[in-house]
Amino acid sequence: MTAPTGHLTLDDLRAAVADGHVDTVIVAFTDMQGRLVGKRVSARLFLEDVAEHGAECCNYLLAVDVEMNTVDGYAISSWERGYGDMRMVPDFTTLRAAPWLPGTAMVTADLEWLDDSPVEESPRRILQRQVGRLAERGLAPYSGNELEFIVFDDDFRTAWRRGYRDLTPASDYNVDYALHASTRMEPLLRDIRRAMDGAGMYTEGVKGECNLGQQEIAFRYDRSVTTCDHHSIYKSASKEIADAHGKSITFMAKFDQREGNSCHIHLSLRGDDGSAAFADPAAPHGMSTLFTQFLAGLLRHLRELTLLLAPNINSYKRYADGSFAPTAMAWGFDNRTCALRVVGHGSGMRVECRIPGGDVNPYLATAALIAAGLAGVEEGLELEPAFEGNAYASDAPRVPSTLRDAAALFEASDLARAAFGEDVVAHYLNAARVELAAFDAAVTDWERVRGFERL
Repeated sequence: MTAPTGHLTLDDLRAAVADGHVDTVIVAFTDMQGRLVGKRVSARLFLEDVAEHGAECCNYLLAVDVEMNTVDGYAISSWERGYGDMRMVPDFTTLRAAPWLPGTAMVTADLEWLDDSPVEESPRRILQRQVGRLAERGLAPYSGNELEFIVFDDDFRTAWRRGYRDLTPASDYNVDYALHASTRMEPLLRDIRRAMDGAGMYTEGVKGECNLGQQEIAFRYDRSVTTCDHHSIYKSASKEIADAHGKSITFMAKFDQREGNSCHIHLSLRGDDGSAAFADPAAPHGMSTLFTQFLAGLLRHLRELTLLLAPNINSYKRYADGSFAPTAMAWGFDNRTCALRVVGHGSGMRVECRIPGGDVNPYLATAALIAAGLAGVEEGLELEPAFEGNAYASDAPRVPSTLRDAAALFEASDLARAAFGEDVVAHYLNAARVELAAFDAAVTDWERVRGFERL
């Protein structure tokens, strides 16, 4: 019997374990920072115990900064609460092979407290609740995420020792849509694509982007929770595959002064019968009333939810005029200067949100899009005319330009509290405050270069 590929059933896993093809199962979830975290479990123990009962992990995994420091201000996890456990409960619809790791399968988990109640602050749970709100209307969200990254010829540990300075990008010039220069990266890119297909994803292809060494691997759209599961697995696995090639990759929103890494999210809704809820052939431009109201909701409310689309200090460095990252909260037909770009027709009609960067937590961003769009439907908002021309030069409302501004808007948002709940709002506001405090206390290279001798 050959090693398993793609999605697995429990029976598939039992057979693979019995045949010696699988000896390890990764039980994982996506944390606040969008990282895949969890445990490697003996495949035998997984089948005997974890599959039925789940696996415990410390609840501080949803209450740390990017350095894994325990920080104050979280209601669910603290020294006073003893940093107890929560439970990772496998979602068996996500059980899959992990062909980039020998003898390994993996499963995405939902988080529960030990009394079996859900951990509401979990990113996957936050998205599931918004999906549930759509389901009450007989609707389901589908999305596709276009996630960019930069490849370097230095391995991760070398990059760390160099303080991420003086790294060698994997191309020497702009390789947007280029084939020749991108071919140098193809051994790595091909391994990533093949591994993701082997894990049950549908890889569409890869293209070069504008920055040096920058690439984008695209995957087929799917139900939004599934798309976000795939996003998280792909982002983690691609780093592991790059490491095995002696290279490193970054998904930072803005690595240098050139083009940043984006994560454009394409979103549409379908009815219970599979119909395209955003499309109406009899309506102007083929856009249903539902779509126009949903889009109007995004225009009105996304500014106050930007914290969930751009969660880090660095996220906001992307938003520069003429950069292909948006600065204007405007919408247009196939207009890449707008934050919201309407593309496709008929069953393929959708909105592309161009606000998130490569550092985004996909569950939180997609949840924000659904919440803002649904608000437009519930409020019966009328859509303003499509913007034509250069939105960078427009007087449209601006995308927040700093994390501090986005956090203030989120804190003042009635919609955020209504859609996500007070506890979730407080949790992610604290995450922003922690990030801001850490940055405000840091002395940067920029300050040293300007001030060491000349000030």
